Amino acid sequence: MESKHADQAKVKAKLSTMHSKVICCKLYVSESQNAMVVDALSRIGQKDPEVILLSKFEDEYYNRVRYTLVSYITGDSSTGEVVFSPIRKVLLAMIEAAFSAINLEFHCGTHPRIGVVDDISFHPLSQAATMEDAAQLAKLVASDIGNGLQVPVFLYAAAHPSGKSVSAVRRELGYYRPNHKDIQWAGQVLPDTLPMKPDVGPTHVSRERGATMVGAKPFVESYNVPILCKDIPTVRRITRRVTGRSGGFPTVQALALFHGDNCTEIACLLDPDHVGADQVQWLVEQIAEEQGLEVDKGYFTDLSRDIMLERYFKMVSSAD
Repeated sequence: MESKHADQAKVKAKLSTMHSKVICCKLYVSESQNAMVVDALSRIGQKDPEVILLSKFEDEYYNRVRYTLVSYITGDSSTGEVVFSPIRKVLLAMIEAAFSAINLEFHCGTHPRIGVVDDISFHPLSQAATMEDAAQLAKLVASDIGNGLQVPVFLYAAAHPSGKSVSAVRRELGYYRPNHKDIQWAGQVLPDTLPMKPDVGPTHVSRERGATMVGAKPFVESYNVPILCKDIPTVRRITRRVTGRSGGFPTVQALALFHGDNCTEIACLLDPDHVGADQVQWLVEQIAEEQGLEVDKGYFTDLSRDIMLERYFKMVSSAD
């Protein structure tokens, strides 16, 4: 019995040391209508037992899929630099597979994007993990993509030298401007020669692969609110009143996106430490009521930070 308790103590000590710094990565790929490709990327994300694919969110109208991966980071205590994270190798394999299977020239969806691999965001999850940990890992992955795969990479937030926000990068690239029917993004949206110099990689953009954004920032929650209306300009005006840029919630970012024959969604990013989904839902309903519009109940597209940590530790504990 004492031997069994000793073994359990060793396992807990190992988990405590190895998994004390836990990082979350959200990989956004411009595809959801080809199930074979989406499932193939999922299988790659599940090959390494030290990396947990916690969730996946697909949207047919957006033609976009998000994979949420969680793993640990180890570092050199003397320098504070990231030495290793198994998530890096898994990400590179998923990214290479995405580039092999998806051609941006044939892609069309109602969510903006600049590339096959549109965005990769890193977030510290556990208390021991820092924003610097997330930023260092983001820059390593950016180098893998930009220098290794020769795809232009734009850094943002903590991964960017001056902390430029993702929305600022996107505005400079014309990210928010649809190029098809005023509601869709079709084919390559960037010029062959980019309007601004990438932080990593070539200045010439492939029409098949596009470009990629990579950043590190505090954990955010994604919450979408459907409005039963296809009048995009009206819903855009509602969206502006919800966000911090136009007098709404300071930490909320949002987009109005076409989502079917009679639905436009307000896709929100929330800082859960400062604003809740119920507050956003209430404000959207109040503003929409002024316009005589009906609002459906919103929904989260991913797990909360606490649930991510709980499931991660449960899964790695059972694996060990």
